[in-house]
Amino acid sequence: MIWLAVGVVAAVQRHNFDSAPINCAGFGTIAVTALAGPLNYMGVNPRVEECDLPQPSQ
Repeated sequence: MIWLAVGVVAAVQRHNFDSAPINCAGFGTIAVTALAGPLNYMGVNPRVEECDLPQPSQ
């Protein structure tokens, strides 16, 4: 839990929550930043640039 809390603090400090993410890449960046936890303070800067969600079958 502490690991994730540190990751959320890092996401806040990187201003990931300043505006609502409008696509899955924005949500993904927030998620991987939180999952990286303390690694964010050792130079890790996780980002999700593209995200393709599966489409429902027709």
